Amino acid sequence: MKIRTKIFLVVLPLVILPLCISQIASYSAAIRGIDRAARDFFDFKLAELQKYAENQWALLVENGYAGRSDMVEAAQHAVETYGESIILSDTEIIFALTGTGELAMSTSPLALLPGERETMLALLENENPLMLQARIGGKERIIRSFWFFPFGWHLAISEERDTFYRDADSITFLTLVAAGSAAAAAIVLLIVFSRFLTRPLARIVGAMNAVTSSADLSQRVEVEYQDETGELARTFNRMTVELERAWAEIKRYAFQAVLAGKKEQRIRNIFQKYVPQTVIEEFFSSPDPNMLRGKNASLAILFSDIRGFTTISESYADTPDRLVESLNRYFSGQVDIIMNRNGIVDKYIGDAIMAFWGAPVSHENDALQSVLAALEMIDALEGFNAAQRQLGLKEFRIGVGINYGLATVGNIGSERKMDYTVIGDMVNLASRMEGLTKTYQSELLITESLHEKLQNTPEENLRFRFLDTVAVKGKTQGIKIYTVKRNIDPQEEKAWALHNQGMEFYYHRQFREAAEKFRDTVAILPGDFNARSLFGRCKAYLTSPPPPDWNGVEVMHTK
Repeated sequence: MKIRTKIFLVVLPLVILPLCISQIASYSAAIRGIDRAARDFFDFKLAELQKYAENQWALLVENGYAGRSDMVEAAQHAVETYGESIILSDTEIIFALTGTGELAMSTSPLALLPGERETMLALLENENPLMLQARIGGKERIIRSFWFFPFGWHLAISEERDTFYRDADSITFLTLVAAGSAAAAAIVLLIVFSRFLTRPLARIVGAMNAVTSSADLSQRVEVEYQDETGELARTFNRMTVELERAWAEIKRYAFQAVLAGKKEQRIRNIFQKYVPQTVIEEFFSSPDPNMLRGKNASLAILFSDIRGFTTISESYADTPDRLVESLNRYFSGQVDIIMNRNGIVDKYIGDAIMAFWGAPVSHENDALQSVLAALEMIDALEGFNAAQRQLGLKEFRIGVGINYGLATVGNIGSERKMDYTVIGDMVNLASRMEGLTKTYQSELLITESLHEKLQNTPEENLRFRFLDTVAVKGKTQGIKIYTVKRNIDPQEEKAWALHNQGMEFYYHRQFREAAEKFRDTVAILPGDFNARSLFGRCKAYLTSPPPPDWNGVEVMHTK
């Protein structure tokens, strides 16, 4: 909102409101005076008419003519004549109505329209001491009346409403004209003075717009008044001088920043092929030499491996370049999925990929992102293998293992060669999970720690299948392992539910009930390796029960 508008909104009410109040007060006083004078005069004439009628009747009574109709008519005519003599305007009418509403006398021709007779009679019979207003002969009229019993008349004095209130309406019109003229004059004066007051501000605004649109800091404004607006103009001129000086410095620093940015970008382009991009970003945001030193963090660690890669490599013995081409296409798709899910590709181990989530930047959903990435990596093989078939090349099959837990992450190595990597027992367990995918003929295996972390993600529609409790090579303590899928069909979901129920019976040594559940699972999924394997274990334990200290842990003797 412009300052000129604000001046109008503040000053105009201060001018108009007192003016309106004074006009309204004057108008009200004038109207009350005129109305009171008109009413008093109306009442005076009515009183004189009533007195005259009473005198005429008194004469009849005194002379003994009250019973003669001709003499009564003469008296009535005298009242009518007197009424004509006290009328002051062409629109004033004195009339009389009988008790039945018949027009008995009128000083001017008067025709009652349909419905008006009954309305008039009802008003007059109420003997209201106030002014009455009614429609007579199609016109609104002001009426004062009295009941004259000797004649049986309602005697009334009436005047057209417009005539009665003519002076009041004239005052109303003049009041409105005066108020409108005063308001118009106030608005014109406000326009003139507001322009006068805001002209220096408008010039400053114009200069500022010129500066912002053209970056011309040589703009200056004229100091017109020795007041606050003048001081504002002087301040603006000082500001543009300082800005012009600062702009020169900014351009110099900007040029240096561009050069530094190009150097930084070259470094990024070189090293992001060797170091995860998030590590580079964190280093540039806080270039502390000790920033990436080792620390313990909760990570999701993923290993993936191509099944039977040695056999595949042998088929490319004569065309090793085709093998490298296939591997590059495979790695490109898999790495894109990992990085799109906020993962860090730690390293390539031959045909295997090691990746992790949770460092150097951690997220609340790192565990979930690792599983979703694994599922997408498995799904992406369909497109990759379709391309392989078109090229007449071998298809790839992979196994993915994921673990979640506390591991050590940071720069590992020497001054001359360092890697940002993850070490610890949790890493080894993740590698063992990938190896177990062959044993359990599953594309994806996760540990119980990761399974627990994913329990509060129902919106992702993940389905879990408890496969076994194993002690990997070199360990004595068992861990539960699971496979996971997303959006499985109803038959497979039913089979997985039966399998999970069977596992509960199995670990409670209820081998007969467990065997029934695994048999039902195989009935739905005939080729299911894990249900068949567990069904065989249950049959064996039914024949030869395990020792009392049996805990269901399967000890692995190979990686």
